[in-house]
Amino acid sequence: MSDKQQPKNAFVREQIKDKPKNYKRMWVRLGESAACGGVFALAVCLVLLFMIPVLRQEEGSVPDTGAQDSQQASVEETEQGSEEKEETQTPEERQPMTLDDYQQIQTELYAIGNTANKSIVTITGVVSDTDWFNNSYEREGQGCGTIIGESGGKLWILTEKKTIKDAAKIKVTFVNDAVAEAKLVRYDGNTGLAALTVDLEDLETSTQNAITVMKTAGSNTIHKGSIVIALGSPLGTNYSILTGTITATNNEISTPDNNYSVYTTDIVASENGSGVLINTDGELVGVVMQSYSAASANTLTAVEISELMPVIDLLFADKEVPYFGVHISTVTQHIAQKYDIPKGVYIKKVEIDSPAMDAGLQSGDVIRSVAGQEVASAEQFREVLLQLTPKETYSVTVMREGTKGYKKITCKLKAGVLQ
Repeated sequence: MSDKQQPKNAFVREQIKDKPKNYKRMWVRLGESAACGGVFALAVCLVLLFMIPVLRQEEGSVPDTGAQDSQQASVEETEQGSEEKEETQTPEERQPMTLDDYQQIQTELYAIGNTANKSIVTITGVVSDTDWFNNSYEREGQGCGTIIGESGGKLWILTEKKTIKDAAKIKVTFVNDAVAEAKLVRYDGNTGLAALTVDLEDLETSTQNAITVMKTAGSNTIHKGSIVIALGSPLGTNYSILTGTITATNNEISTPDNNYSVYTTDIVASENGSGVLINTDGELVGVVMQSYSAASANTLTAVEISELMPVIDLLFADKEVPYFGVHISTVTQHIAQKYDIPKGVYIKKVEIDSPAMDAGLQSGDVIRSVAGQEVASAEQFREVLLQLTPKETYSVTVMREGTKGYKKITCKLKAGVLQ
């Protein structure tokens, strides 16, 4: 059969041949890939070139992790140790005091008092008198004294005038029971203080070794709540030792020509008690003056020693204490503006038959100057007054209120001495 006679649905068989390879295009693509790789490698190198210095700088600034962890662990350990120490100490600080603790404190305070008692003496005033049948006899009054100085071969002993009033003979008994005769130097009728001296040559060596001079504390060393020790005879028995605290320091008493700061305490005392107050260093801080306490109070009252020292120095120098006889207060700027009063020293009261009354001074006057010296406060008035000489006449300038306001008046005042 011929080719033209083959059936219509006969399959056409073809032979597919592989496409011929184009080696030129392959080399072109390979070159392009190599170029891209080179560009990428160059970019990586540039990035590393800029980043390496930065990374090195950061390595220098960032602490080593191991060292940091070690340091942190050390700090945490230290803090933990401190916390444990604080936790250990805290219960001890907050632990309530036991009776043994209180007893220990009392024992230490009494030891301070016993040492300070070497400066305490018993003063005996021997008074000669006669009875109803004209028979002579002697009576004695006792009180306490304090050795506050030593000068010129003499002991300085401070006591109260009431102890030696009208005494013909004064005896001093020391802490070792040795007895010596004392001499009255001066007394101040205002404060009631008296200055006595005892010759050291009258004392045996054993007595001189047994006694001490009490040191005086500075001003403003005592405040509310301070622990103090009362020595002398606050309850009437000499060489007593009473402990307590200061309950108030802002109280003040007004005496003629002076205002004194007063310490009040929680120490029970007799109305006739006498003695001194000392601090925990054994230093003299106040002189017991029960006459300045409230009438209903049965606690101990003392006057600050630093304010009494100017008067005490005059007494032991054998000088009389000048006396005007005025009760005063300071007119501050606030008071002057509020009540329209001149600044100066306001006279609240004038004592009867005093030098001030004789000179014509009146209640309500405001003192501006004394003996040519300006006085703007009660403290300045006291300083100027203690420089004056009794029986000498001085000019005192005051402002006195009249119908047309205050006017200046100058008075002549002869300083006196309060007996």
